[in-house]
Amino acid sequence: MTIRVMLVDDQELLRTGFRMVLQSQGDIEIAAEAGDGAQALEVLAGAEVDVILMDVRMPRMDGVEATSRICLDSGGIPRADAPRVLILTTFDLDEYAFAALKAGASGFLLKDVPPTELVAAIRSVHAGDAVVAPTTTRRMIDRFADVLPGPHPPAEAPALARLTDREREVFLLVAQGLSNGEIATRLTLSEATVKTHVGRILAKLELRDRVQAVVLAYETGLVRAGGPV
Repeated sequence: MTIRVMLVDDQELLRTGFRMVLQSQGDIEIAAEAGDGAQALEVLAGAEVDVILMDVRMPRMDGVEATSRICLDSGGIPRADAPRVLILTTFDLDEYAFAALKAGASGFLLKDVPPTELVAAIRSVHAGDAVVAPTTTRRMIDRFADVLPGPHPPAEAPALARLTDREREVFLLVAQGLSNGEIATRLTLSEATVKTHVGRILAKLELRDRVQAVVLAYETGLVRAGGPV
């Protein structure tokens, strides 16, 4: 299956470098390009794209606003059919990258990412995974959550009421950055059972991946900076 990628960055030289790397892969094609967020939305309306490499700091419309418009509907709910967005940033504790994760991005990459890691990240998000470890997301949230407004109001408590007691327990551990294997050990469950629980949790809460689960746990107050409530 070919992965259709869109490059969004105001630096043409950087887009050229990414294009050269990605076009050498047999399963990736460059479906579209744009120089800022506003142009990305215009181009995306007429292009079929699976994964977007999105810069955050651009003129006219930055990557955070563009990501929000692409990934979330008017009610702030993730769009199931939206392209996956990978944020490009210059350093990992970037408030713009954090805001983009809250806006629906599936992860972020440093702009000097090695080619092999860039390709692996694109394949991962296309497969439905996130490329930022929840522990890294938590570190970003610990630093910025108190000072940055979210792209939409915090999720209402009834969203968590959809979870069973066991699912809520698993959700809390996911929000703390534990892997399926670590959760299985903690709760004395099989890893397959934990994977099933995680899938049901994401479906019930209308989340796209584990990174969004971490963000939601903070927004609902289930987890706060430094650890669980």
